[in-house]
Amino acid sequence: MKLVIFGASGFSGQAIMKLALSKGIQVTVLVRNKSAISIQNENLTVIQGNVLDSNDVKKALEHQDAVIQCLGVGGKGNGKPTTFISDATKIIVEEMEKQQIKRLIAMSNVGAGNSLAFQPWFFTKIILPYFMKWLKVIIDDKNRMEPIIMNSELDWTIVRCPNIVEKTPKGNVHATLDGKGLKLSVTLDDMAEFIIHQLSDSAYSRQAPSISN
Repeated sequence: MKLVIFGASGFSGQAIMKLALSKGIQVTVLVRNKSAISIQNENLTVIQGNVLDSNDVKKALEHQDAVIQCLGVGGKGNGKPTTFISDATKIIVEEMEKQQIKRLIAMSNVGAGNSLAFQPWFFTKIILPYFMKWLKVIIDDKNRMEPIIMNSELDWTIVRCPNIVEKTPKGNVHATLDGKGLKLSVTLDDMAEFIIHQLSDSAYSRQAPSISN
């Protein structure tokens, strides 16, 4: 399989990229600066460019089979409203449709879309808007991103993640479409394993599961 990863230099993206390479997948990544990718692998192609430039995205997508979009704003970002992820996703989706690349796995957040209802009221009404404004800004952009994907002709899966923690993997991930059994966190490695597994599993095709340990 030939896979493009957008967001490979980030916290989640690096874990996903390394896992994909360990499984023998041919990986292409598009990054602003090649120096952000320190590992070398015969199955890794690094393209320097801008995900907001359709020509750069087009180049990265040539002759590919699937895409993982795990773009972020750099940790918590700067707390200011942003359309970076939704703008980039629009370009990615449009170019994928032009090149007839069907499979897209995109990372989102628990709290986006209908998963907002999975959160306790004190979190959505008090903590998020008053004490975690940085996260609200990110979720707002994911709320712009998700419909772009859902209204496309692609074979998509949106994976909504809670807090991603760098701890020993537990070896299992609970996925839910209705919020039942959803916990507050998922380990980095377990998240990456779930994401990569979606490349060969159609169970959540055109669905948006929320995951946790």
